[in-house]
Amino acid sequence: MSTFWIQNRRRVTRNIHRGFFLALSLVWINLGGVIPLPTAAGAQAEHIILVVLEGITSSTIQSGATPHLAKLAQEGAVSWSAQSITPPLTVSAMASLLTGLPVKKHRVTADWEQYDFARSFMRSPTVFDYMDLACGADTGVFLMDERLYQLVRPEIYVDSQVCGYTKPQCTPETVSVYIQDFLKKVTSGKGYGFRLFGVPNLLVTHFPTAARIGQKFGWDSPKYSAAVTSIDNAIDQIMKNYQEIGVLDRTMFIVTGLNSGPLNPLSKKVKKGEAVELDATIPWIAWGTNIKGHHAIA
Repeated sequence: MSTFWIQNRRRVTRNIHRGFFLALSLVWINLGGVIPLPTAAGAQAEHIILVVLEGITSSTIQSGATPHLAKLAQEGAVSWSAQSITPPLTVSAMASLLTGLPVKKHRVTADWEQYDFARSFMRSPTVFDYMDLACGADTGVFLMDERLYQLVRPEIYVDSQVCGYTKPQCTPETVSVYIQDFLKKVTSGKGYGFRLFGVPNLLVTHFPTAARIGQKFGWDSPKYSAAVTSIDNAIDQIMKNYQEIGVLDRTMFIVTGLNSGPLNPLSKKVKKGEAVELDATIPWIAWGTNIKGHHAIA
Protein backbone atom coordinates (compact mmCIF):
# COMPACT_ATOMS: atom_id res chain seq x y z
CA MET A 1 0.00 0.00 0.00
CA SER A 2 1.45 3.41 -0.96
CA THR A 3 2.11 6.27 1.50
CA PHE A 4 -0.24 8.47 -0.53
CA TRP A 5 -3.07 5.98 -0.01
CA ILE A 6 -2.41 5.79 3.73
CA GLN A 7 -2.43 9.56 4.13
CA ASN A 8 -5.35 10.36 1.82
CA ARG A 9 -7.58 7.33 2.24
CA ARG A 10 -10.68 9.11 3.55
CA ARG A 11 -10.47 11.98 1.07
CA VAL A 12 -10.41 9.70 -1.96
CA THR A 13 -12.71 7.00 -0.57
CA ARG A 14 -15.62 7.76 -2.88
CA ASN A 15 -13.65 7.38 -6.11
CA ILE A 16 -11.75 4.41 -4.74
CA HIS A 17 -14.94 2.52 -4.03
CA ARG A 18 -16.20 3.05 -7.56
CA GLY A 19 -13.04 1.45 -8.93
CA PHE A 20 -13.11 -1.21 -6.23
CA PHE A 21 -16.56 -2.47 -7.14
CA LEU A 22 -15.86 -2.11 -10.85
CA ALA A 23 -12.92 -4.46 -10.37
CA LEU A 24 -15.04 -6.89 -8.42
CA SER A 25 -17.78 -6.81 -11.03
CA LEU A 26 -15.28 -7.92 -13.66
CA VAL A 27 -14.29 -11.11 -11.88
CA TRP A 28 -16.91 -11.79 -9.22
CA ILE A 29 -18.45 -15.02 -10.33
CA ASN A 30 -19.95 -17.88 -8.47
CA LEU A 31 -17.50 -20.35 -9.93
CA GLY A 32 -19.38 -21.93 -12.83
CA GLY A 33 -21.86 -19.13 -13.53
CA VAL A 34 -22.19 -15.42 -13.00
CA ILE A 35 -24.42 -14.25 -10.14
CA PRO A 36 -24.86 -10.45 -10.12
CA LEU A 37 -24.90 -8.88 -6.69
CA PRO A 38 -28.51 -7.85 -5.85
CA THR A 39 -27.66 -4.37 -4.61
CA ALA A 40 -29.93 -1.91 -2.85
CA ALA A 41 -29.84 1.87 -3.01
CA GLY A 42 -27.40 3.42 -0.56
CA ALA A 43 -23.74 3.87 0.23
CA GLN A 44 -21.23 1.40 -1.17
CA ALA A 45 -19.55 -1.04 1.20
CA GLU A 46 -15.98 -0.18 2.14
CA HIS A 47 -15.12 -3.78 3.02
CA ILE A 48 -16.08 -7.21 1.70
CA ILE A 49 -15.69 -10.51 3.53
CA LEU A 50 -15.69 -13.61 1.34
CA VAL A 51 -16.27 -16.85 3.26
CA VAL A 52 -15.56 -20.00 1.23
CA LEU A 53 -17.02 -23.28 2.49
CA GLU A 54 -16.55 -26.94 1.62
CA GLY A 55 -18.78 -29.86 2.46
CA ILE A 56 -21.79 -27.81 3.60
CA THR A 57 -24.94 -28.13 1.53
CA SER A 58 -27.70 -25.59 1.15
CA SER A 59 -30.03 -28.01 2.94
CA THR A 60 -27.67 -28.10 5.93
CA ILE A 61 -27.99 -24.33 6.32
CA GLN A 62 -31.74 -24.42 5.77
CA SER A 63 -32.18 -27.20 8.35
CA GLY A 64 -31.16 -24.94 11.22
CA ALA A 65 -27.76 -26.55 11.79
CA THR A 66 -26.07 -23.18 11.16
CA PRO A 67 -28.20 -20.46 12.80
CA HIS A 68 -25.77 -17.65 12.07
CA LEU A 69 -25.51 -18.52 8.37
CA ALA A 70 -29.27 -19.01 8.20
CA LYS A 71 -29.75 -15.52 9.63
CA LEU A 72 -27.51 -14.02 6.95
CA ALA A 73 -29.49 -15.86 4.27
CA GLN A 74 -32.81 -14.73 5.71
CA GLU A 75 -31.81 -11.08 6.05
CA GLY A 76 -29.79 -10.81 2.84
CA ALA A 77 -29.87 -12.23 -0.68
CA VAL A 78 -29.52 -15.95 -1.30
CA SER A 79 -29.37 -18.65 -3.93
CA TRP A 80 -29.60 -22.24 -2.74
CA SER A 81 -28.80 -23.70 -6.15
CA ALA A 82 -25.68 -21.88 -7.33
CA GLN A 83 -23.21 -24.00 -9.29
CA SER A 84 -19.51 -24.59 -8.83
CA ILE A 85 -17.26 -25.81 -11.63
CA THR A 86 -17.47 -29.43 -12.77
CA PRO A 87 -15.92 -31.40 -11.25
CA PRO A 88 -15.79 -29.12 -8.17
CA LEU A 89 -12.29 -30.01 -7.02
CA THR A 90 -10.97 -27.84 -4.21
CA VAL A 91 -7.96 -26.15 -5.81
CA SER A 92 -9.44 -25.78 -9.29
CA ALA A 93 -12.71 -24.39 -7.90
CA MET A 94 -10.89 -21.88 -5.70
CA ALA A 95 -8.80 -20.79 -8.69
CA SER A 96 -11.97 -20.15 -10.68
CA LEU A 97 -13.50 -18.21 -7.79
CA LEU A 98 -10.44 -15.97 -7.48
CA THR A 99 -9.81 -15.43 -11.19
CA GLY A 100 -13.24 -15.57 -12.80
CA LEU A 101 -11.82 -18.03 -15.33
CA PRO A 102 -12.68 -21.62 -16.30
CA VAL A 103 -10.12 -24.33 -15.70
CA LYS A 104 -8.95 -24.34 -19.32
CA LYS A 105 -7.98 -20.67 -18.93
CA HIS A 106 -6.32 -20.58 -15.51
CA ARG A 107 -4.90 -24.11 -16.00
CA VAL A 108 -5.21 -25.13 -12.38
CA THR A 109 -6.19 -28.70 -13.19
CA ALA A 110 -6.81 -31.81 -11.10
CA ASP A 111 -3.03 -32.24 -10.84
CA TRP A 112 -3.01 -29.31 -8.41
CA GLU A 113 -4.98 -31.35 -5.88
CA GLN A 114 -1.56 -32.72 -4.94
CA TYR A 115 0.78 -29.99 -3.72
CA ASP A 116 3.93 -29.66 -5.80
CA PHE A 117 6.44 -26.98 -4.84
CA ALA A 118 7.93 -27.03 -8.36
CA ARG A 119 4.74 -25.51 -9.79
CA SER A 120 5.26 -22.21 -8.01
CA PHE A 121 2.26 -19.84 -8.13
CA MET A 122 -0.77 -19.65 -10.40
CA ARG A 123 -0.03 -17.22 -13.21
CA SER A 124 -3.53 -15.95 -13.99
CA PRO A 125 -4.45 -12.58 -12.43
CA THR A 126 -6.85 -12.73 -9.49
CA VAL A 127 -9.44 -10.42 -7.98
CA PHE A 128 -6.65 -9.20 -5.67
CA ASP A 129 -4.67 -7.96 -8.67
CA TYR A 130 -7.66 -6.30 -10.33
CA MET A 131 -8.60 -4.51 -7.11
CA ASP A 132 -5.11 -3.13 -6.64
CA LEU A 133 -4.86 -2.12 -10.30
CA ALA A 134 -8.25 -0.39 -10.30
CA CYS A 135 -8.02 1.49 -7.04
CA GLY A 136 -5.17 0.40 -4.78
CA ALA A 137 -7.45 -1.81 -2.67
CA ASP A 138 -5.87 -4.36 -0.31
CA THR A 139 -6.69 -7.95 0.62
CA GLY A 140 -6.26 -10.23 3.63
CA VAL A 141 -6.38 -14.00 3.00
CA PHE A 142 -6.75 -16.77 5.60
CA LEU A 143 -6.55 -20.33 4.28
CA MET A 144 -6.99 -23.74 5.94
CA ASP A 145 -5.42 -25.73 3.11
CA GLU A 146 -1.76 -25.48 2.14
CA ARG A 147 -2.58 -26.42 -1.45
CA LEU A 148 -4.33 -23.07 -1.92
CA TYR A 149 -1.15 -21.18 -1.04
CA GLN A 150 -0.03 -21.44 -4.68
CA LEU A 151 -3.10 -19.46 -5.76
CA VAL A 152 -2.07 -16.35 -3.82
CA ARG A 153 1.10 -14.77 -5.17
CA PRO A 154 3.09 -12.69 -2.67
CA GLU A 155 2.26 -9.04 -3.38
CA ILE A 156 2.50 -5.83 -1.37
CA TYR A 157 -1.29 -5.48 -1.48
CA VAL A 158 -2.03 -8.99 -0.11
CA ASP A 159 -1.45 -10.32 3.41
CA SER A 160 -1.98 -14.07 3.64
CA GLN A 161 -1.81 -16.70 6.37
CA VAL A 162 -2.13 -20.48 6.08
CA CYS A 163 -3.24 -22.68 8.96
CA GLY A 164 -3.95 -26.04 7.40
CA TYR A 165 -3.35 -29.79 7.28
CA THR A 166 0.14 -29.61 8.76
CA LYS A 167 -1.18 -27.94 11.92
CA PRO A 168 -3.77 -30.20 13.58
CA GLN A 169 -4.46 -27.49 16.15
CA CYS A 170 -5.90 -25.26 13.42
CA THR A 171 -9.68 -25.07 13.62
CA PRO A 172 -12.27 -22.56 12.38
CA GLU A 173 -12.11 -20.98 15.85
CA THR A 174 -8.34 -20.67 15.50
CA VAL A 175 -8.74 -18.88 12.17
CA SER A 176 -11.29 -16.46 13.64
CA VAL A 177 -8.78 -15.65 16.40
CA TYR A 178 -6.06 -15.12 13.77
CA ILE A 179 -8.36 -12.71 11.96
CA GLN A 180 -9.16 -10.87 15.18
CA ASP A 181 -5.45 -10.50 15.95
CA PHE A 182 -4.72 -9.43 12.37
CA LEU A 183 -7.41 -6.71 12.43
CA LYS A 184 -6.21 -5.45 15.79
CA LYS A 185 -2.64 -5.11 14.57
CA VAL A 186 -3.27 -3.61 11.11
CA THR A 187 -5.52 -0.95 12.65
CA SER A 188 -3.02 -0.09 15.39
CA GLY A 189 -0.85 2.07 13.14
CA LYS A 190 2.23 0.08 14.17
CA GLY A 191 2.31 -2.45 11.35
CA TYR A 192 3.63 -5.44 13.31
CA GLY A 193 5.24 -6.77 10.13
CA PHE A 194 2.03 -6.95 8.12
CA ARG A 195 1.85 -5.44 4.64
CA LEU A 196 -1.45 -3.66 5.31
CA PHE A 197 -2.11 -0.62 7.49
CA GLY A 198 -5.86 -0.78 7.91
CA VAL A 199 -8.91 -3.01 7.58
CA PRO A 200 -8.53 -4.77 4.21
CA ASN A 201 -10.99 -3.91 1.47
CA LEU A 202 -11.40 -7.64 0.87
CA LEU A 203 -10.94 -10.40 3.42
CA VAL A 204 -11.05 -14.01 2.19
CA THR A 205 -11.32 -16.95 4.55
CA HIS A 206 -11.63 -20.64 3.69
CA PHE A 207 -13.29 -23.27 5.91
CA PRO A 208 -12.85 -26.85 4.60
CA THR A 209 -13.26 -28.53 8.00
CA ALA A 210 -16.74 -29.91 7.37
CA ALA A 211 -15.56 -31.68 4.22
CA ARG A 212 -12.53 -33.17 5.96
CA ILE A 213 -14.52 -34.45 8.93
CA GLY A 214 -17.33 -35.75 6.73
CA GLN A 215 -14.92 -37.72 4.59
CA LYS A 216 -13.17 -39.21 7.61
CA PHE A 217 -16.01 -39.91 10.05
CA GLY A 218 -19.15 -39.86 7.90
CA TRP A 219 -21.53 -37.13 6.78
CA ASP A 220 -24.15 -38.09 9.33
CA SER A 221 -21.72 -38.40 12.24
CA PRO A 222 -21.76 -36.28 15.41
CA LYS A 223 -18.26 -35.06 14.54
CA TYR A 224 -19.50 -33.70 11.22
CA SER A 225 -22.32 -31.85 13.00
CA ALA A 226 -19.79 -30.42 15.46
CA ALA A 227 -17.58 -29.26 12.58
CA VAL A 228 -20.50 -27.47 10.92
CA THR A 229 -21.35 -25.75 14.21
CA SER A 230 -17.70 -24.75 14.63
CA ILE A 231 -17.68 -23.07 11.21
CA ASP A 232 -20.95 -21.28 11.89
CA ASN A 233 -19.61 -19.93 15.18
CA ALA A 234 -16.36 -18.83 13.53
CA ILE A 235 -18.29 -16.84 10.92
CA ASP A 236 -20.28 -15.18 13.69
CA GLN A 237 -17.03 -14.32 15.48
CA ILE A 238 -15.63 -12.68 12.34
CA MET A 239 -18.74 -10.50 12.22
CA LYS A 240 -18.19 -9.59 15.87
CA ASN A 241 -14.56 -8.74 15.09
CA TYR A 242 -15.69 -6.25 12.45
CA GLN A 243 -18.31 -4.87 14.81
CA GLU A 244 -15.69 -4.35 17.53
CA ILE A 245 -13.53 -2.21 15.26
CA GLY A 246 -16.56 -0.22 14.09
CA VAL A 247 -16.78 -1.19 10.41
CA LEU A 248 -19.51 -3.85 10.28
CA ASP A 249 -22.05 -1.25 9.13
CA ARG A 250 -19.80 -0.59 6.11
CA THR A 251 -19.14 -4.24 5.29
CA MET A 252 -20.61 -6.74 2.82
CA PHE A 253 -20.56 -10.48 3.55
CA ILE A 254 -20.49 -13.07 0.77
CA VAL A 255 -20.68 -16.76 1.69
CA THR A 256 -20.34 -19.48 -0.93
CA GLY A 257 -18.70 -22.86 -1.44
CA LEU A 258 -16.32 -24.82 -3.61
CA ASN A 259 -18.38 -28.00 -3.32
CA SER A 260 -21.04 -29.43 -1.02
CA GLY A 261 -19.38 -32.75 -0.33
CA PRO A 262 -20.24 -36.05 -2.07
CA LEU A 263 -23.30 -36.45 -4.24
CA ASN A 264 -24.21 -39.53 -2.18
CA PRO A 265 -23.17 -38.74 1.41
CA LEU A 266 -24.84 -41.85 2.88
CA SER A 267 -23.16 -44.30 0.52
CA LYS A 268 -20.54 -46.73 1.77
CA LYS A 269 -17.12 -45.36 2.65
CA VAL A 270 -14.75 -45.27 -0.27
CA LYS A 271 -11.33 -46.79 -0.17
CA LYS A 272 -8.28 -44.60 0.22
CA GLY A 273 -7.35 -43.03 -3.12
CA GLU A 274 -10.72 -43.82 -4.68
CA ALA A 275 -12.40 -40.85 -6.39
CA VAL A 276 -15.59 -39.43 -4.89
CA GLU A 277 -18.11 -37.65 -7.08
CA LEU A 278 -18.61 -34.21 -5.53
CA ASP A 279 -21.77 -32.12 -5.48
CA ALA A 280 -21.34 -28.91 -7.50
CA THR A 281 -24.56 -27.31 -6.18
CA ILE A 282 -23.60 -24.80 -3.51
CA PRO A 283 -25.13 -22.01 -1.41
CA TRP A 284 -24.52 -18.36 -2.28
CA ILE A 285 -25.37 -15.74 0.34
CA ALA A 286 -24.82 -11.97 0.30
CA TRP A 287 -25.53 -9.80 3.34
CA GLY A 288 -24.70 -6.34 4.58
CA THR A 289 -24.11 -2.89 3.18
CA ASN A 290 -25.77 -2.21 -0.18
CA ILE A 291 -27.24 -5.72 -0.43
CA LYS A 292 -30.95 -6.07 -1.11
CA GLY A 293 -32.53 -7.66 1.94
CA HIS A 294 -34.87 -10.67 2.08
CA HIS A 295 -34.19 -11.41 -1.57
CA ALA A 296 -34.17 -14.82 -3.26
CA ILE A 297 -31.88 -14.96 -6.30
CA ALA A 298 -33.63 -16.78 -9.12
